[in-house]
Amino acid sequence: MSNIKIVTDSAVALTPEEIAFYDIKIVPLSVQIDGTVYEDGVTIQRDEFLEKMAVSKNLPQTSQPSIGAFQLAYDEIHQKYPDSEILSIHMSSGLSGTVRAAEQAAALTSAKITTFDTLAADRAQAFVVLQAAEMAKQGASMAEIVPAIEQARDESNIYLSFTSLTNMVAGGRLSKTQGIIGNLLNIKVGAGVTHTDGTVDVLLKGRGMKTIAKFNNNVIAKMQEYKEMVAIGISHAGIPEEATQLADRLKAIWPDLEIPVLNTTPIISTHTGVGALAILYRAR
Repeated sequence: MSNIKIVTDSAVALTPEEIAFYDIKIVPLSVQIDGTVYEDGVTIQRDEFLEKMAVSKNLPQTSQPSIGAFQLAYDEIHQKYPDSEILSIHMSSGLSGTVRAAEQAAALTSAKITTFDTLAADRAQAFVVLQAAEMAKQGASMAEIVPAIEQARDESNIYLSFTSLTNMVAGGRLSKTQGIIGNLLNIKVGAGVTHTDGTVDVLLKGRGMKTIAKFNNNVIAKMQEYKEMVAIGISHAGIPEEATQLADRLKAIWPDLEIPVLNTTPIISTHTGVGALAILYRAR
């Protein structure tokens, strides 16, 4: 049995099978919709979140897990496996204070804990978590795992597109005037998550769905320049058919890879709105 236990947060995009196989502990973020607070993945699922967001009076608000929630998770693992270390791997510090809360909780427990900032979210966060979990399962030490997940982080990329600026305005990411003008002009946006600080950077703006098609074509062309494609994931906010079509296109290029199609995390879909689509990949 591995001497290292893996903890992450609910911004990650893992399949139920992956969570069970590697015994990964997920600490949920909170989501507030019209005054009601839910635990992401516990008291509200991602499909349900999108449905509630579509009819909510106000833009939902997401909150990082509390220090107490992390401390409880760490203490429970430590009590069950007193000789184990904990590797706590979290979503980008450029998007959330989650990893900082984990660090603070680590100082309050007697468990031996290493925290790690993936500078990512969703399936790109999962690429790092799965690298750690597989190595831990094989009996690797923390000293061996940390450089490997640093490499996994460096090799992981997120490119996303979204079709409405309404949520970006409501969340304060754009001015109201910019949003109104953008929506009137049918502006579509392509963006990426930076490797330097894990924040979202707008890469392409234009009118109509041709902009998104061009953006995705550019991403796929860039993917084909790598010598080795390690992993691919497709995530979306309420557009499963488009996501599946994109996954099928990528599968035709990389037939040996499993390409999961998953609903994105509420912290992403809150800001992008329904219609967001992301290509996430790890390559070298």
